[in-house]
Amino acid sequence: MDSDKPVVIFNGVGKRFKKERKLLLKEALVDIFKPGKSEYFWALKEISFSLKRGDTLGIIGKNGTGKSTILKLIAGVMFPDEGKVTVHGNIAPLIELGAGFHFELSGRENIYLNGVILGLTRSEIDKRFGSIVKFAELEDFIDTPIKHYSSGMYMRLGFSIAVHTDPDILLVDEILAVGDEAFQRKCFKKIREIQTMDKTVVFVSHSTDLIREYCNKVMLVENGEIALLGDPSKVIAAYKR
Repeated sequence: MDSDKPVVIFNGVGKRFKKERKLLLKEALVDIFKPGKSEYFWALKEISFSLKRGDTLGIIGKNGTGKSTILKLIAGVMFPDEGKVTVHGNIAPLIELGAGFHFELSGRENIYLNGVILGLTRSEIDKRFGSIVKFAELEDFIDTPIKHYSSGMYMRLGFSIAVHTDPDILLVDEILAVGDEAFQRKCFKKIREIQTMDKTVVFVSHSTDLIREYCNKVMLVENGEIALLGDPSKVIAAYKR
């Protein structure tokens, strides 16, 4: 793939969601008999940007500003209501803790299930299975149903599966905040390896130190719009003002 060709393109993207139903019975009944009166809010408005191979984009902003929605649109688990999202390459999304796991199945079974979902063949999973388990540090629990796993164990398994699929684009939400510091360091060391292979990484974090260290560009999102996009130091300084 041409290194100068964008791998992620947002062109005037908007995403809206229906507001939660009112709790008062009287208001709820009014909503039922006036179906055309449903209220929506725009989580994202006129979002336009592009990423090339080798880019690492950090997305910052207050809670509820639309950061995770951008990741979900890239992953294809949501679709825009306005504009267009174009993605070239296979994606490994680490967006919601335990997403894609079947909680009655063991860690071993979930590796095969998630590996197939992320585009690997069974033989490819066979070859990578040992490395996935070792990286996740779950050798003693790999045949335990994951409903008995802690949140940190979910994160370790999910991250390990994702990075072993050799993704073109890695999406990481705040789930790396879960778990112990030693494993977090290992995750970011792996992200460094992915960066050296000219892959694209997008991650959401409230840690501006991590954003500054790992990203070559940063997006500040406010009220569903891009407030600033560019040099990490400048965008982070604006965010902290």
